[in-house]
Amino acid sequence: MSVRAIRGAVQLTSDSEEEMKSEVPALLAEMLERNALIEADVISALFTVTPDLTSSFPAAAARSAGWTDIPLMCAVEIAVPGALARTVRVLMHVETGKNRAEIAHIYRGGAQILRPDLSS
Repeated sequence: MSVRAIRGAVQLTSDSEEEMKSEVPALLAEMLERNALIEADVISALFTVTPDLTSSFPAAAARSAGWTDIPLMCAVEIAVPGALARTVRVLMHVETGKNRAEIAHIYRGGAQILRPDLSS
């Protein structure tokens, strides 16, 4: 078993707590499903948000979806001119038997343009 990092991102259509609470758990669920993982495989997750997302914490959305015993942290992305707006990113650390090349990184919605080489 190895420790691996999985990247994910989603662009929200608006800065709302409701959308954060629906989109973040959907992103996390897809990251687990596409990598054949369960919550118990997750070591920790670091979330970042663009400076225009202030209505809610993505970690709070994850906790509301049941991630209550996983260490989670939030931070604000660097405000780079022209960066994709309303974007939540996550770096999830997991235990898995997969090698790096087998890891599926998930980019949902408008966030697919961040890494078209990894988006399906």
